[in-house]
Amino acid sequence: MASASGLVIRPPRCFTARNFAPFCVSRSGLLLRCCAAGEQALGASISKPRIPRLVGMGSKLVGCGSAAPNLLISNDDLAQIVETSDEWISVRTGIRNRRVLTGDETLTGLAIEAAKGALQMAEVESDDVDLVIMCTSTPDDLFGGGGQVQRDLGCKNAWTFDITAACSGFVVGLITATRFIKGGGYQNILVIGADALSKYVDWTDRGTCILFGDAAGAVLVQACASEEDGLLGFDLHSDGHGQRHLNAIAKDDKNELTSNMNGAPLFPPRKSSYSCIQMNGKEVFRFAVRCVPQTIEAALEEAGIASSSIDWLLLHQANQRIIDAVATRLQIPSDRVIANLANYGNTSAASIPLALDEVVRGGRVKAGDTIAIAGFGAGLTWGSAIIRWG
Repeated sequence: MASASGLVIRPPRCFTARNFAPFCVSRSGLLLRCCAAGEQALGASISKPRIPRLVGMGSKLVGCGSAAPNLLISNDDLAQIVETSDEWISVRTGIRNRRVLTGDETLTGLAIEAAKGALQMAEVESDDVDLVIMCTSTPDDLFGGGGQVQRDLGCKNAWTFDITAACSGFVVGLITATRFIKGGGYQNILVIGADALSKYVDWTDRGTCILFGDAAGAVLVQACASEEDGLLGFDLHSDGHGQRHLNAIAKDDKNELTSNMNGAPLFPPRKSSYSCIQMNGKEVFRFAVRCVPQTIEAALEEAGIASSSIDWLLLHQANQRIIDAVATRLQIPSDRVIANLANYGNTSAASIPLALDEVVRGGRVKAGDTIAIAGFGAGLTWGSAIIRWG
């Protein structure tokens, strides 16, 4: 076939070579990979047409789920590794047990199990999920875990991204989800908090190894009429000056040469890795008991309600002494404080949705209950939200 310029243009043709997938030569001369019969190209759109987006909507929490590894490590177990005891740990932290990933278990697997629980409770199909927000500081893949969760859940109409905000991650993710609903017209958003800090714990350091466990928790946030909005108020903060008190920084092997004898830098760069968790417990404690009540009070003020009007206080499960101090400051009685860290330890971004799932499924938290939640931790980051369940 001749073009207007007189050049002869052959129709596109496919060819197959040994050990190569089929390719096509386009009219522009580009070599394009073709899909075999029944194969779907990566990135190909398979989503169904979306309904028109409605902005300005409210958000409500309609489902939750959680998951934890099978292996339980008790304080007595740790006493076989480091110089400690059940009494020493429980008195100082309130923790008696924690769960740790082993064998074929993965953080992604926990996140998927938790998300399935949230979808089932909400009676929402995976096809109807618009966005998956994976809140984690310890993904199985350096580039994030949300994509694997979205894939294995079958949320083919959703997109996904990760949020790294350590123990504040779930609160940040939840508030982010409500903004996508309010400003972007999204309908159903999965917010997953999942962490496996056991991978970054120095199991010979009794100051940190007693604290952390692995788990995942998830909620399904759904669009609703603005007058039914379940997010009543929120408040978020960060202060990088506090990073020195809680971190797991990229390792710098000082025993390895970084330059040639003449001072020229060596190439290629060294393989990177992260240190174990380093924490100044006293400074983190002081930060938490000072800043957490303040952020909750700010969120309550935005919501226009007093602390006496909330039904439940649910803090990041870091230390029972922190939980008790914040409850005392806000004058919230202990029977209205949700805590489960005795059984799981500090599970970072998973701790709030993990505890929420337990009390919802246990019948303590009911539809219409008002909950003050707050996360705080590395960064330093901290924040709170006043939510209505259901």
